[in-house]
Amino acid sequence: MTIDVFAADEQQAHPMDVARWAELARRVLEARGIKGETEVSLLFVDEDAIAALNEKFLGKSGPTDVLSFPIEDEPGPAGRSPDLGGSGPGTSPEEGVLSLLGDVVICPTVASRNAVAHEVSLDDEVALLVVHGLLHLLGLDHENEAEAERMEAIEQELLTRFYRVSHRA
Repeated sequence: MTIDVFAADEQQAHPMDVARWAELARRVLEARGIKGETEVSLLFVDEDAIAALNEKFLGKSGPTDVLSFPIEDEPGPAGRSPDLGGSGPGTSPEEGVLSLLGDVVICPTVASRNAVAHEVSLDDEVALLVVHGLLHLLGLDHENEAEAERMEAIEQELLTRFYRVSHRA
């Protein structure tokens, strides 16, 4: 049972340590109770790419810092069925099913501007965006004040556990 985070840096303005951010993502997903064969993508893109995604999928113009695209399909059947490549006898229905959570897309250039405005480092801002994007994949949102407060509290707890502790000098 593994959580695979596929991370790619597809921009050049602010080189990203994709292994570092993939590890943070994996730890956050484990802490949120994700189990089994799970995949998520973490992409770092330039302003043009994120602006195009923002326009196409949210109808908003211009670049943003983070977008999350959950996979909403139901998982396929588990177990042994002809031509389905099942997991074999003795497994629970959850085992052997690959869960594709979705994609988190981050723009380091926008994150860099936000970091200045928030008076934090770029790494601090990217860590927040990784966690924020993952929580969206897991169904959390911030459409109203109560949801926003709950989501922010979870973000801070996860950042304290998995980023700030390992990031202290």
